[in-house]
Amino acid sequence: MAARGHGATVQGIAPAEPARTFDVLTPVDPSGFYPRFRVIPAVVSTTDQTGAWDAVDQTRMLHLSDGSTVVETITDVERPGIQRLGYFAYELTGFTKVFGTLVDHARAEWRFEAAEGGTRIAWSYTFFGRAGRGWIVGLIVRFAWAAYMRRVIVGLVDEVRRVGAV
Repeated sequence: MAARGHGATVQGIAPAEPARTFDVLTPVDPSGFYPRFRVIPAVVSTTDQTGAWDAVDQTRMLHLSDGSTVVETITDVERPGIQRLGYFAYELTGFTKVFGTLVDHARAEWRFEAAEGGTRIAWSYTFFGRAGRGWIVGLIVRFAWAAYMRRVIVGLVDEVRRVGAV
C-alpha cells in the first residue's frame, strides 16, 4: 500500500517572464530564503552539491538550524519555453533528527507559467510520513508548513524582482 502524502501548495506572481523566473529561482541558495518558522528549522547551509543544480539526478545536502540534515535530489527539469510550462521537482530523503523520526521522504514541485504581470509560480510540497506517524506529519503540514511556504514564496518573488526583472 502506497503511503499517503500530506501536502500544501502556494502561488506567487514574479515580475519577470517564465524562463527568467525559472533561471533565478531554481539554482537559488535556500539558506537565504528558508528561515526558521514555528517548529520548522531554518536552512543554514548547503553542502555536497553536484553540478549547477539544473539537471536530473543532481544532489545537495541541506543543513538545518536544529542540526539536522536532508538530501535533495532533482527528479525533473523542464525550462519554460514558447508554449511550454516550466517544471522543476526534487525528492527529499535522509531526514535526520526529529523530522527523520516522522518523515520517510518528501517531494517539492515548482511550476512556472506566463501570467499577467510576469510568471505565476506554483510551489507544491508533499511529505510522506513514516509508518504510524503520518497523522503527526499531517498536523505539521496543516498548522506550520503551509504558512511557512506562504512566507517563503514572498521572499522568492522579491528575489526575482531584485535580480530577475527585465
